[in-house]
Amino acid sequence: MSTSSIDNFLGSGDALSRLQAHAARLMRLQQLLTGFLPDYMGEVCRVANLKGEELVIHVESAGLAVKLKQAVPSLLVDFTRAGVVLRDIKVKVAVKDYRPPPPPPQERHVSATTREGLGSLADTLPADSPLAKALRRFVKRAG
Repeated sequence: MSTSSIDNFLGSGDALSRLQAHAARLMRLQQLLTGFLPDYMGEVCRVANLKGEELVIHVESAGLAVKLKQAVPSLLVDFTRAGVVLRDIKVKVAVKDYRPPPPPPQERHVSATTREGLGSLADTLPADSPLAKALRRFVKRAG
């Protein structure tokens, strides 16, 4: 199989070529948006979608959403000057999924008495018993 670029593959089907064109438009709009906004806002505002003449932008916090909503009229003018005609810009808050790191696993210790008892139990079982093998392995690792 010969190697071909992913652009050729994506451009081969009608649905895939439309998807590729839409993704390219979104990337261009993202570049324009980043250039129109101050640095601190350009880093956290993401073009999410373009539906007809309506641009959807995701921001990370409600405070930035308010600031961006206030800037919508000037952004519409900026986009028009850049050759992109938009009717409206919707701003939505898309908070990153924050999950605290999991707690470290709790260390558990097996007392010497328990290890001896499990070893004794393993000795009373048949030698080829899977339970006896498991108990001996457990006692060996716990010791």
